[in-house]
Amino acid sequence: MLDDRDRKLLSLLQQDAETPVAKLADSVNLSASACSRRIMRLRDEGYIVRTTAKVDRRRMGLPTTMFVLLRTSEHTADWLERLRAVAADIPEIVEVHRLTGNFDYILKIVLPNVEYYDVIYKQLVHRIRLHDVSAYISMETLKSDTALPTHHA
Repeated sequence: MLDDRDRKLLSLLQQDAETPVAKLADSVNLSASACSRRIMRLRDEGYIVRTTAKVDRRRMGLPTTMFVLLRTSEHTADWLERLRAVAADIPEIVEVHRLTGNFDYILKIVLPNVEYYDVIYKQLVHRIRLHDVSAYISMETLKSDTALPTHHA
């Protein structure tokens, strides 16, 4: 069970995981050693899964975002595993979600430009059978955050 200090620590770490423990401890009114123990407990209990660096997409030459909606006529475990493997092999595919409604899956793809989508498209259709593929270019990102709200835990 999380308390308010745990939630605040998780929020602060999501903003900047490199924040010194002493500064985090001050923010949650704990000693540095008590704060460090809490952070280790949060890792051990699975609240903190990993620590990563957020890289600037534009500086990496990937300013374009596309969302691709997929429909399949195959709904087998084998087909799903093939989709997982294809997505894992294409680094430009950064998210894949199974959906309810008219489409089966949505892919979030980051690209150097719109034209590069054809390269990804050809890799997809070459390796996996699809019934329908619809691609949408993101014109503007209104919100993009990886931080999760902490008040539900």
